[in-house]
Amino acid sequence: MPVPAAALTSESMLFDLPYAPLTKKPLPAGRPREWYITHNRRLKAMRLAIALLDSGVWMPQQAHDNRIRSTAAMIGVHPPSDTTCHMVRALMRYSR
Repeated sequence: MPVPAAALTSESMLFDLPYAPLTKKPLPAGRPREWYITHNRRLKAMRLAIALLDSGVWMPQQAHDNRIRSTAAMIGVHPPSDTTCHMVRALMRYSR
């Protein structure tokens, strides 16, 4: 049963609510094919960067192509290309 917002005080504030993934929506139609490829590559790079950070790889220098590809196999993602591996390291570099 949810707690009414008025009943929450600063001592009893809920921080961890149950995680529910967002519903997927179809991508917009009518864009060039290259846009869809880039969009999906960015999503894949983000997933891989998050998985690497969760596994303790925090520096881009630690994220070699082999480590990124083994992480992809571990989380069930197709092996990334060299371009995607480069994008993963770039995301890790600029998130600081």
